Amino acid sequence: MGETAHTHQQPPPPQAAAAPPPSSLAFSKGPSWAPAEQLHQLQYCIQSNPPWYQTCLLAFQHYIVMLGTTVLITRTLVTQMGGDPGDAARVIQTLVFMSGINTLLQTMIGTRLPTVMGPSYAFVLPVLSIIRDYNDETFSKDHDRFVDIMRTIQGSLIVSSFVNIILGYSKGWGTLTRFFSPITIVPVVCVVGLGLFMRGFPLLANCVEIGLPMLILLVICQYLKRFQYSSVHPVLEMFGLLICVGIIWAFAAILTVAGAYNNVGYQTKQSCRTDRSYLVSSSPWVRVPYPFQWGAPKFRASHVFGMIGAALVSSAESTGTFFAAARLAGATSPPAHVLSRSIGLQGVGLLLNGIFGAAVGITASVENVGLLGLTHIGSRRVVQVSTAFMFFFSIFGKFGALFASIPLAIFAAAYCVLYGIVAAIGISFIQFSNNNSMRNHYVLGLALFLGISIPQYFVSNTTGDGHGPVRADGGWFNDILNTVFSSPPTVAMIVGTLLDNLLEAKKNANDRGIPWWKPFQNRKGDSRSDEYYSMPIRMNEWMPTRYL
Repeated sequence: MGETAHTHQQPPPPQAAAAPPPSSLAFSKGPSWAPAEQLHQLQYCIQSNPPWYQTCLLAFQHYIVMLGTTVLITRTLVTQMGGDPGDAARVIQTLVFMSGINTLLQTMIGTRLPTVMGPSYAFVLPVLSIIRDYNDETFSKDHDRFVDIMRTIQGSLIVSSFVNIILGYSKGWGTLTRFFSPITIVPVVCVVGLGLFMRGFPLLANCVEIGLPMLILLVICQYLKRFQYSSVHPVLEMFGLLICVGIIWAFAAILTVAGAYNNVGYQTKQSCRTDRSYLVSSSPWVRVPYPFQWGAPKFRASHVFGMIGAALVSSAESTGTFFAAARLAGATSPPAHVLSRSIGLQGVGLLLNGIFGAAVGITASVENVGLLGLTHIGSRRVVQVSTAFMFFFSIFGKFGALFASIPLAIFAAAYCVLYGIVAAIGISFIQFSNNNSMRNHYVLGLALFLGISIPQYFVSNTTGDGHGPVRADGGWFNDILNTVFSSPPTVAMIVGTLLDNLLEAKKNANDRGIPWWKPFQNRKGDSRSDEYYSMPIRMNEWMPTRYL
């Protein structure tokens, strides 16, 4: 019999309860690490100090590391200015002397982080533009051309310094940093190190027989540190770089004396010989840099704008370097008001550089911050003591010129390690945001890639005399754009800040790490900030709070 409409259907058989999702195997295979605001593997942090004999050796090591950029900038510029080896020696003395003053100021009343303030490569393009404008003028002697160019650089530095002073002490720079998040900091700090790759292996390859052994020896030192109970372990960790420099420098001197570089090309001689620049024979025994040593400054509006662009770039570079220094020194991230006063003080330092006749402006030295990570010592006192070596060797020129004659390939090998450490520290900031957010991946990837790709285009299309790819009718306009977009940290900061704040920013505040980041934006947001960044000797009692 067929079924009728009233036939009841059988209820479906009961289904088994759904099995719970399998637990992650990651926890069964190894530990997981919670985000750490401060590194805990440092031997000495920002406020702890090694014994004095170690402090002095570590400070001397910082002095040696900062010399590389100083010599490289001098060699790039002075010859094109028409200067001789004696002029180059005086420029190096001035740059080192001003580095000592600015480092001491910054570590005492600036960020108070252990950062060496050294010459900035961002100012090279504006200086090349000044040199180019003097090529059409006739001088009776090359030295006269050199002096006139230096006087013009002095005037441009003096005027451009007020941009940083106003940005800093008006708290404008601090207001800008309030738009940052960990997603912005990652690409900025990363390209502070990665953006300097041309000063790594490409510079090393100019003298591979010296540079490569230096790099290999530095890596071997890290393996020798595995012997924890060996007496050489602390020595290699703290002074490994200094030991490697001494060994390879002696090797280079032997090759030079033996005549290995007598019949080689000019570039090889410049990169390999320890007597290539005649600095020792040209340097005075005693000379103190003094204000307006090249004469009264010259002010030309067309040159000032290029220097203003370089001043802005140096501020962006220093900001990324300060974040890396804070992490490698065991401090918390610098608050907005600390960054403002540091950029304002950097403007004061730029003004002093112009008054004393330095060839370029200043920025926070990336290589010296990398040295904090290599030695595991972030002590502020060590960097402050290093200024004593800067003053001594800049005044007693013969002794300073001896160390300035270290082949650049040795510095380049050290940069391969030091810049890499800073880049890695930048990556570590991602732990404070959501690593699984596709939105974050997009912002990070684009900021990182463009932060390296755009400057590489500008650098690759810049001629030896400073002509960049932007060639409008206004030279001042060209200088600003070519300088700004040749800087990886600046491009990464612009791209990262815009994308991070315009792409669903409020909706993804937690993914961006804003809850962790926000306390560092306020003066009283984190109780540890006063411990690391407060002014010494109760300066807050007589200096207005708005400037601190």
